[in-house]
Amino acid sequence: MSTSMLLIIAVLGVVLLLLMVIKAKVQPFVALLVVSLLVALASGIPTGEVMKVMTAGMGGVLGSVTIIIGLGAMLGRMIEHSGGAESLAQRFSIALGPKRTIAALTSAAFVLGIPVFFDVGFIILAPIIYGFAKVAKLSPLKFGLPMAGVMLTVHVALPPHPGPVAAAGLLNADIGWLTIIGLAICLPVGVIGYFAAKYLNRKTYPLSIEVLEQLQLASPEPTAEGKAPLSDRINPPSAGLIAALIVIPIAIIMLGTVSATLLPPGSALRDTLSLIGSPAVALMIALLLAFYFLAIRRGWSLQHTSDVMGGALPTAAVVILVTGAGGVFGKVLVESGVGKALADVLTTVGLPLIPAAFLISLALRASQGSATVAILTTGGLLSEAVTGLNQMQLVLVTLATCFGGLGLSHVNDSGFWIVTKYLGLSVADGLKTWTVLTTLLGLSGFLFTWLLWLAV
Repeated sequence: MSTSMLLIIAVLGVVLLLLMVIKAKVQPFVALLVVSLLVALASGIPTGEVMKVMTAGMGGVLGSVTIIIGLGAMLGRMIEHSGGAESLAQRFSIALGPKRTIAALTSAAFVLGIPVFFDVGFIILAPIIYGFAKVAKLSPLKFGLPMAGVMLTVHVALPPHPGPVAAAGLLNADIGWLTIIGLAICLPVGVIGYFAAKYLNRKTYPLSIEVLEQLQLASPEPTAEGKAPLSDRINPPSAGLIAALIVIPIAIIMLGTVSATLLPPGSALRDTLSLIGSPAVALMIALLLAFYFLAIRRGWSLQHTSDVMGGALPTAAVVILVTGAGGVFGKVLVESGVGKALADVLTTVGLPLIPAAFLISLALRASQGSATVAILTTGGLLSEAVTGLNQMQLVLVTLATCFGGLGLSHVNDSGFWIVTKYLGLSVADGLKTWTVLTTLLGLSGFLFTWLLWLAV
């Protein structure tokens, strides 16, 4: 199939998806599956392979996020139900003042995002976002949007995350210099993201009923006995305990990441620490600690504790299914050849190297959804073009590629659905906020990179 026809099919698929979700109000999970099926057939994927591709797309995403979302949701439910999130938020608000709280949380998210994968870190921090939103009586978007933006920025640009590490290997860029220069660029980009998110948050966006219930702004549903749900917020846990429950899994993940970098391959200690430091195990440890300190130690019955933890799963299931369906759409676009066709068009245009690296990666990101895939593919395409460059130039080409993978997060990106669902945004409002923010961040990072390129 011709390149132009593949691109037309991809554009029509995205347009149809947006019309179904925004105008026709079709549930996003169903809309994503329907559009994925139509795009697969229209782009020439053999009928016998269509369901295999869709299943692989679903499994590829859910294999990495289902456990994390499920455990993270239960941990968040325990923290929220105990009143701990509000306790932490009140402590921080008193110490910092309401005007500095968002900036402080965004700074903390920047640091935490360096060793921890974006989706894992955001899911762990979600109950804290809700707690601060309740105390400040603000939309969680005020806190969550800048925090998510800076976490994704460091995820795509800094080692030890897979995209920049793999791209550095393909382009022969030095990891140490990539870390130093990447950090120097990510800091001003994070500041720009903070103020850009603040500007986007001038408008008040309606929240989903699931998030309103999390914030306890919606009317609580009665129990089977007709009484209001049991509240366990009397004498809530201390801010220090809640902070520890949030920091412990992140610290465990950091330990696993550092051990994989410093210890030799095949080391028994490295393998053990890598297992303990995997996000799923780290969250299980944090959940066990929450089970003891928030429930058993505070007098909750085993049945009540089970009910509280189980109450997190219906909301988590919605996030999991929609995120998985986003992975299906992205996989179909990859298998159809849309991304490769778009990259081929850009490589034949004859752009200068730095803009070419950014635009190819950005186009791949927009066409198939995954930032890591966009960065890896671009690195492979440019591996021969960088021959003869000095080490500083190789690092800057790598960073231009990484910042291209940052922009244009939209409906074919599983991260888009995680952010919008946790922050309670509709698809239309997610495009107006999250998609705009990621694109501004990507452009800012590219411009700083290009300025350094001109200087060296």
